[in-house]
Amino acid sequence: MRLLVVTAVAAERDAVVAGGVEAVAVGVGGAAAAAGTARLLASGDYRAVVCAGIGGGLTTPLGGTALATVSIAADLGAESPDGFIPLSTLGFGADTHPVDRDLLAALGRLLPEAVRGPILSVNTVTGTASSTRALRDRYPDAVAEGMEGFGVASAAAGAGVPFAELRTISNPVGPRDRDAWRIGDALAALTAAGRALGKLAW
Repeated sequence: MRLLVVTAVAAERDAVVAGGVEAVAVGVGGAAAAAGTARLLASGDYRAVVCAGIGGGLTTPLGGTALATVSIAADLGAESPDGFIPLSTLGFGADTHPVDRDLLAALGRLLPEAVRGPILSVNTVTGTASSTRALRDRYPDAVAEGMEGFGVASAAAGAGVPFAELRTISNPVGPRDRDAWRIGDALAALTAAGRALGKLAW
């Protein structure tokens, strides 16, 4: 029995591997993440799965690390004249997956400086002031934004495997300003997270 660590892209995978733990890049976005994770879980004897990668910070600072308490499909639902309606409110299924409490607690002990809270999964990365305000209004407690967490969580739930998500922060969520991005710092933090994952007694 072993830990499955999945990332979206090769650069994230390599950063995690540099920390001394195996990882697999499964692709960008929820669909690729769900399909790739489900395939891996079906073909291996895994005890738990962690979605790891860089992302945008809401309350988590640049270069910092966020640990999800719940993964939320933040744009899965319907628009209406009265605003966004989540999928669960529509009655069509789940749009949140809680992380495993014991796995989160173990990661928190290894990464004590990490910010904990909901991490949002989106299909389109937030990049304007107006969309950022709308996102913050809907999810005021969210600490970070990524693209793959909910997909990985869906695959883990289907397989009955504990799930966790961590993000290291390369940019603030908001208007796109590539000159302000700190991808190198986020990847370095991801390597540090990889070292922590290598110590995980799970």
